[in-house]
Amino acid sequence: MSVDGDEVKILHGPDHPLSVGWTKSQKMTLFEDSAQPLILESGGILGTVEVEYETYGRLNDLASNAVLVCHALTGDAHAAGWDQEPAGALREFRKKKPGWWDSMIGPGKAIDTKRFFVVCVNVLGSCYGSTGPGSLNSETGRPWGLSFPVVTVGDWARVQMELLTRLGVSKLCSVIGGSMGGQIGLELALAYPERVGSMIILSAGHRVTNQGLAFNAVGRHAIIHDHNFKSGDYYGGPSPLMGLAAARMMAQITYLSEESLGHKFGRRLRGKESPDFTLTEIEFEMESYLSHQAESFVRRYDANSYLYMTRAMDYYDAAEKWGQGDLTKTAARLKARTMVVSFTSDWLFPPELCRELVSAMCRAGCPVSYVNIPSRYGHDAFLVETEAVRRLITIFLKD
Repeated sequence: MSVDGDEVKILHGPDHPLSVGWTKSQKMTLFEDSAQPLILESGGILGTVEVEYETYGRLNDLASNAVLVCHALTGDAHAAGWDQEPAGALREFRKKKPGWWDSMIGPGKAIDTKRFFVVCVNVLGSCYGSTGPGSLNSETGRPWGLSFPVVTVGDWARVQMELLTRLGVSKLCSVIGGSMGGQIGLELALAYPERVGSMIILSAGHRVTNQGLAFNAVGRHAIIHDHNFKSGDYYGGPSPLMGLAAARMMAQITYLSEESLGHKFGRRLRGKESPDFTLTEIEFEMESYLSHQAESFVRRYDANSYLYMTRAMDYYDAAEKWGQGDLTKTAARLKARTMVVSFTSDWLFPPELCRELVSAMCRAGCPVSYVNIPSRYGHDAFLVETEAVRRLITIFLKD
């Protein structure tokens, strides 16, 4: 299973009573007033922003039951149920499986849609419905490409809060996110402390690790130096698929752990007892797996969006942004009751990074609980360790 839900365990079909059933994404145009455009943290300006989102359940009369679920790196707004009208590159992908967190969202599930109004929003800069580098620039009539302004986690938080306001949500009951989604959740709670009642952060911290920065840099390098990249202006012609595939393969390695790789593949040869002593063909099951992941990914994702998403994650450092480098000072802004969950074998957002955030929150007097779940699945554990995560979310949201 990958961070963005490449291999979601199918628990219920669309007609099952525990499923939210058939879903359909919605779109909303924000910042359409020319006098009040979206001014990004990078200094860029977007006069109109289109946002794709999905909702499950109903907003109560007090508008007090909204839960925002934030997706991971290459995820989308389709968090639960079965897409009624999958389109474009996602058509085949979504026909075969439900939303990326269907195991958690639905009637009677951990995020109970009989109780909560659940919202999931596709982030700015993505290629899954929200405005991004593949969208048309109204001034040129061509896709933005790399002329699209650089976006940040802070920009994502602002856009999502603007959407929530339009939906009638003045204060979130909770925000929940894993990996990049955890960064967004933390930023929302820091930027809008009065509007976030509680927060669950899974496999995420206040910044990415040095190794995370390094892997993201190599992934971007592979894309930018693909001969089809053409400075990001490849729309209408061959895409930089080889570079994007290499980036995905490297990222996939970071989502797993040595133990999970060993358990799944080890050093097993692919379909044979002895090696062929070839340099160019696939020999190991590990190679076959990474190749399959890459081939599946490049059919549905845009290389430019990958550049923007990983760069936004790299830039985010909550302590630098909100506390001049002091994480305790940063945590003092928080008013949300918080649970942070890490996994023992996660080296992309390792337990020690999560504990650093939790310790700062404790020093700041914030109400916080912390759980480190034993797991061999690496960073993917927040999606794979379904039963443990389900229990924790259920208990937390009951309080």
